Amino acid sequence: MAGRSSLPTAHASPQFKTLPPLSLYVHIPWCARKCPYCDFNSHEARGELPEQAYVAALLADLELALPDVWGRAVNTVFIGGGTPSLFSVAALDALLCGLRARLPMAADAEITLEANPGTVEAEKFTGFRSAGINRVSLGIQSFNDAHLRALGRIHDAAEAWRAAELALRVFDNVNLDLMYGLPGQTPDQAAADIAQGLSLGPQHLSAYHLTIEPNTLFHHRPPALPDDDTAALMQDAVEAQLAAAGYGHYETSAFARPGRQCRHNLNYWLFGDYLGIGAGAHEKISFKNNILRRSRVRQPKAYLAQAGTQGQFGEQRGLSPAELPGEFMMNALRLNQGFDLDLYPERIGCDSTPLLARLDAAEARGLIVRDHRRVTPSALGRRFLNDLIAMFLD
Repeated sequence: MAGRSSLPTAHASPQFKTLPPLSLYVHIPWCARKCPYCDFNSHEARGELPEQAYVAALLADLELALPDVWGRAVNTVFIGGGTPSLFSVAALDALLCGLRARLPMAADAEITLEANPGTVEAEKFTGFRSAGINRVSLGIQSFNDAHLRALGRIHDAAEAWRAAELALRVFDNVNLDLMYGLPGQTPDQAAADIAQGLSLGPQHLSAYHLTIEPNTLFHHRPPALPDDDTAALMQDAVEAQLAAAGYGHYETSAFARPGRQCRHNLNYWLFGDYLGIGAGAHEKISFKNNILRRSRVRQPKAYLAQAGTQGQFGEQRGLSPAELPGEFMMNALRLNQGFDLDLYPERIGCDSTPLLARLDAAEARGLIVRDHRRVTPSALGRRFLNDLIAMFLD
């Protein structure tokens, strides 16, 4: 690939007229068992979970952060993990009541809960809905027992099917997570997983290519995965299946029926702001003339001991003006429909002049399509997304 073009050496500091939309991410770090491919900040639950103490810590964490977002309404909430559905209905109800008491929340706020088959039943789903959850993201991964065992999942195919049916009976906005490129998987098996997921009729489906990440068991003991050509065939077939079923491919791994895109994730990809509370959570907050990134301590015990104090924070740093083009593009280029050029100065508080040379270079290589209003990754750019994003990083 050709070398990257240079940005001008001078970068203006951001100056915001209107701050971006605000979301809230809540991290619950425990799971029933750590999966061998997982590199998230998750920890196997041993014994009874400290639900009350952790909810209190989350709310103390939020109170410390409130001055940074005072008066701003939250449009989406995402409760992720770990496996948040391990928590009781009572604990999640207390959490949501505490959030509403401290933050103005939009009347139509999207409130998502991640759940895994094997950690939920009909009564629990009904309780989550009554507490205010209005969207569920269910970690199916596969409907094939052999592949579920290879992934170290705690559920089998029958439990996955039952959990998806229950979720769709209780909620009218459900995402199913599926994966392809699994150990020993054939293209026909990958297609069968997608077909089974589609037969349930979810509003949203995420289809991820399994990748081996550092600091995972699969990295230390790699399984035999389909080769790159086979994985590419799987990806093409998956995308074609979902398109034929009427699901719009709006982000690298995300597919939705019309109007059912995940609003929370769209806010990330369009460089909106988000608070992050919980062990290991990250946040991005814009102020009048700067943008702050901040994380929480990762270990649950340390977080519980320090929540509500300055000790709860891990890294804190302001984004330099030179970083802003790359930060924005690293997110926005994940969207298959791209972004309006007018959004760039709105979300980073600077004009788009420093971006133009690199846009020219990306267009010359056939990685983007653009006009005076919009930038869109081409089919080639979507296939080589990492190469495209790298053109905007220093």
